[in-house]
This record gives sequence, structure tokens and C-alpha cells, in this order.
Amino acid sequence: MRRAIISVSDKTGIVEFSKEIAALGFEILSTGGTAKTLTEAGIAVTNVSDVTGFPECLDGRVKTLHPMIHAGILAMRSNQEHMDTLKTLGVEPIDLVVINLYPFKATVKKPEVTLEDAIENIDIGGPTMLRAAAKNWQDVAVVVDPADYATVIDGFKKGEVAREDKFKLALKVFEHTAAYDSLISSWLRKQIGGGMPEKLSLTFEKVQSLRYGENPHQSAAFYAEPLNTEGTLAAAKQLHGKELSFNNINDTNGAIDLLKEFEGQPCVVAVKHANPCGVGTGNNIYEAYTKAHDADPVSIYGGIVAANCEIDAATASEIAKIFIEVVVAPSFSAEAVEILTKKPNIRLLELPGVGNKPAAGRVDIKKVGGGLLVQDYDYPDLNMDELKVVTDRAPTEAELKAMLFGWKVVKHVKSNAIVLCKEDRTTGVGPGQMNRVGAADIAIKGAGAEAAGSVLASDAFFPFDDSVEQAHAAGVTAIIQPGGSIRDQDSIDKCNKYGIAMVFTGMRHFKH
Repeated sequence: MRRAIISVSDKTGIVEFSKEIAALGFEILSTGGTAKTLTEAGIAVTNVSDVTGFPECLDGRVKTLHPMIHAGILAMRSNQEHMDTLKTLGVEPIDLVVINLYPFKATVKKPEVTLEDAIENIDIGGPTMLRAAAKNWQDVAVVVDPADYATVIDGFKKGEVAREDKFKLALKVFEHTAAYDSLISSWLRKQIGGGMPEKLSLTFEKVQSLRYGENPHQSAAFYAEPLNTEGTLAAAKQLHGKELSFNNINDTNGAIDLLKEFEGQPCVVAVKHANPCGVGTGNNIYEAYTKAHDADPVSIYGGIVAANCEIDAATASEIAKIFIEVVVAPSFSAEAVEILTKKPNIRLLELPGVGNKPAAGRVDIKKVGGGLLVQDYDYPDLNMDELKVVTDRAPTEAELKAMLFGWKVVKHVKSNAIVLCKEDRTTGVGPGQMNRVGAADIAIKGAGAEAAGSVLASDAFFPFDDSVEQAHAAGVTAIIQPGGSIRDQDSIDKCNKYGIAMVFTGMRHFKH
């Protein structure tokens, strides 16, 4: 008689699966809650303790950790010495292992979770049996995912699960247990304040396969962190439109990151090719949208729009006038949905908390050849006490407000970055240039007549005073920049010559 050991936390479909297995002539070994569930369903079950001759103990911490179980799983059927040993020891082979693990993820997602609760939901016996079965995959079918029950049943009905399917099932086990351990280590590290570990293990869960990556010849998928996705794109609910593409996801993520800088005031961010092309704030979301749109009405076409307030009918009507790829907001009024869903291709994403600052401990990860770069996320608030007016003229109240607005935006623009803005909107954005003069040229050209009276924000210091010359020629009245160049005084002197106010922040915002 073949033997199966079944012990699952997620009991989805387990009764139906076990009935099929029993009908195929398997003896079912089980423990605890699973054994009770199967018995109540009228399925014959042999308790693991009857096989091991050893009772469950330590509040169930020790149940399956026994040679009578693991020898039955790990014995290679093609190795006669192994099989002779089983016979000598009185161990029966186990041909099927069906396990899913203690719900650590569900436990730590509870707001009131304690360290003790989390520790008790770290599975020990389950991963051990799964890994043992996966190691001996040629002889043992192993199932960690209820979605694979049908494959296993179909296989055994034909006599044996196909070798290729067994290998895939074993691979899934090692991926699953690796992710499980990574989730545990990541959560435990957060309990001591995070930091950069000597060994970094990351786990992500597949949200969806994508049609392609940045270009049609690249395959791609979207993965989400298993915890703390509130307010991120991974938690968004799509209300309408085509499936999100790789570039949609990347650009929308950038829009959301910038939107979070303006928590507490109606704001709209428009992004095109991963750079903001317009940012506006207002008394309501309609005002904010019109300012973001008018900042660069050419570039917003085919772009991403992120808002931190509900999209109402008036705003939806404006958005509907042009082609927009994605609109993400905490909510949409019924009228707005009716207006926007008339456009078949626009993606509408509902994301509560989209404009809220992220939780502490968020990290930024960049993949490089052969490794990863990991850093704290760039979300420090500017310390107003550390702002240093370095010119003869201090900025006016209106200029300072515009400076702070521009400083929030420029850190989300690819370096080298220059942003021109007024109190509540961008007027020109110069992203991703090899030198600061080139970035300023783009921002000034984009601003056009709106450059006059704008302030200029730079993500890094001016190495020369040429950018001040550009700013003066365009009518810029004030500049905010980190400072720190050996030629700072040249820029200061040039600002004083033209009556431009300049403030140093002492903080750089490179974004590569």
C-alpha cells in the first residue's frame, strides 16, 4: 500500500483531495487539525504518533521530526542498501507528502501581533518534510500548493506522477521554503530596527505576468513584497482598462513616490517616461490637475496621472480630453468612473493611502550586474533650521514656498536635474542630463514665458556659475540647491550681481 503524509494549515480542497487519494489506495498519515478535519469527513487516517511510537509533545512543536517519518521520505527506491535498511528498521516508504506551512505571513500582518505569536508560527517540521521530499523528488511526489492537487491526482490515476511534474513540484517547494525563511528573517530584522545584514535574502510574490518588459522582445513579470504594501502600487485595485504594462507600472510607481511628498494637500503628479512632467497643488483636486496639466500640456499626453484626493466628475472631464495611460487615486466618484470608462484603454487604479508617506524602514533596491545596491529610501524631510541663505537678498515668503515645492519635486527627477516652479506648480523640468547646464536649458525651454518669476531647484550643487547666468537670463528670481562646491562663492557672487536669492540645503538628491 502506498503512503501519503498530509498536514496542512490551508485546508482549501484538502478533503476532496484526500478522498481521491484514499480511493487510489493510499494510506493517509496525518497530525493535529488536519487529522481531525479528515476524520470528520469520513476519511480513514493513521495518526503520525502511531507510526513513530512517540506522542506529539511540547505543545505540538514535535510531531513529525522522527526517523520513522524521514527515513520513509528520504529512502531512494533505486538504492538497494536504502531499501534494506528500511526493512531492517521496520520503516514503510512514504510516496506522497502534502504540506503547507504555519501561517507566519498572516500572523505578522495582524496589527497586534507580538514577537511570541510570530515565533510560535514559525514552522519547523513542515519545511523539514517538504525539503526531504523535494530532495528525493524522483521517488516522492511533494505538494506545497493546493493549486497542484489536480496534477497529482491525474498523475496517480495514470499510475504515477510524471517525472517532469515531480521535478516542478520539488522546485516549487524549494522556492516556497526559501521565501518562507526570507520572510521570517526580514520580519525579525525589522524588530531590531532594520539595517544592512551581512546576508540579504529577499522574497517577493508574483502579482502578474506581463506581456513584455520595457520592449517587446523582453519577458517580464510584476512581483510584490509580501508585507507592508499599503499605499503602494502593489496594493492598487484596477477598476478599468487594459492590463498594466511594465512601463505603466514603472512610471506609475514614480508618480506615486513623488505624490507622497505632498501629503495633506490636494496634489496631482503627471509622469512621462519615469520623470515628472507636471506637478500641481490646489484647493481641490480639479485645481491641482489643471496646474499639473498646464505645466507641460505636450508631455502629459500618453502619461501617468496620480492624485491624492478622489477624482470627481469635473476633474475626470478634464482628464478625458486627452489620452492618458493610467490614473491612480484613492477613489473615484461614480460620475468620474462613468466619464472615464467611456475611454476603453485608460487604466483606472484605486489605491487608498496613495498619498501617505511610506512606513519607516523602506529601502530602495537597484539591480546591477552580479549584485544589488541597497539604500535607505530618500524621504528625509528638509530641516528648515538648516536652510542657509547665502546671498545678500533673502527669498521672499512666496519664493521660499516655491523653493520648498521645487525641492520636493527635484529629488524625483533623474539626475542631473533642474526644476523651475512657482508656489504651487512646476513650470519646467529638466531631467537626466550629463551636465547641469543641459538640464537647465531643458527646464527653461519647457517653461517658456513661465520661466520669468519662477524659482529654480537643483538636485546637486553648481560646479560653476554658468547655471546662474542661465537662470538670470530666463527671469528666475531665486535658487535652492545643496551647496558644497569648491566654487560656491562664484555662484553666490553671480546671484548677488543679479539680485537673485539663493538658499543652500546641505542635502543632495541624486537619482540615477
